[in-house]
Amino acid sequence: MMEKHALKVRIGINPITWTNDDVPELGGDTPLETCLAETKLAGYAGTELGGKFPRQSAVLKPIMERFGLAVVSGWYDGRCDENDVTREMDAIGPHLQLLKDMGATHVVYADTSRGRHGAIWDPISKRPALSAGEWPTYGAKLTALAERMAEFGVRMAFHHHMGTIVEADAEIGLLMKHTGEAVGLLYDTGHSAFSGGDPIALLKSHVKRVVHVHCKDARPDVLARARRDDMSFMDAVMEGIFTVPGDGSIDFPAILGILAEADYSGWLVVEAEQDPKKAHPLTYATMGFNNLSRMAKAAGFDVTN
Repeated sequence: MMEKHALKVRIGINPITWTNDDVPELGGDTPLETCLAETKLAGYAGTELGGKFPRQSAVLKPIMERFGLAVVSGWYDGRCDENDVTREMDAIGPHLQLLKDMGATHVVYADTSRGRHGAIWDPISKRPALSAGEWPTYGAKLTALAERMAEFGVRMAFHHHMGTIVEADAEIGLLMKHTGEAVGLLYDTGHSAFSGGDPIALLKSHVKRVVHVHCKDARPDVLARARRDDMSFMDAVMEGIFTVPGDGSIDFPAILGILAEADYSGWLVVEAEQDPKKAHPLTYATMGFNNLSRMAKAAGFDVTN
């Protein structure tokens, strides 16, 4: 019997640990160079993009090379529900080109149609949703967009997210049912938990579609209070609902075991937005890297740089 080779994963982070693009008072004065230097110091192989990153690859490449970091991916505020496929592809084109130039293979695509930005301060119960009859059309359109992205060379990692039309575990199930293989799933532990879902059951159901992983842990007391009191997403973040893997109640050893069993390879990204005045960024970034790398190795992964 042949021995199964260890699956290679790389561990990255999102700069939201240091600076929050949606709420500038959360680390808005922290320079990009600090984010990158501390990302490297904490042990990470790469980072996702944020608002402080240059958008020209000729400018960004030497900066990333200086710090010895890869560009993992980057968030995009999609509008696939509102736009036709050609218009949406044209809109995302410069972002995809930057990611491609930087060697990233997937885009973090969240569909923020029907309003999101101001809604981060609205109660979590107040959010857009698709009706049952809208899912087939939406799924076909999203699949067509994802196929166009794949042809371009940067594949879609669809980000289920609080406050959007794909938030709850059941909606992720509908998304997977009504889309083709080109629509890869960005599995986010924290958003599943915050939405009232079951991160482990969600992963078991859709692990073969997972192409990118955001690793958030959740503080159970804040999570329970946020759902009970119908808090807004950002109020919950500022109260500390999210933290780094191993510092909350989400069962990361089980999750990493499921990913390993399914032969996942790619990036594991620590994305745990907190108030940097309450959660010292380098301290938590280092904790997140150490915990996640230890648990990933225990699950059978080969953690590489």
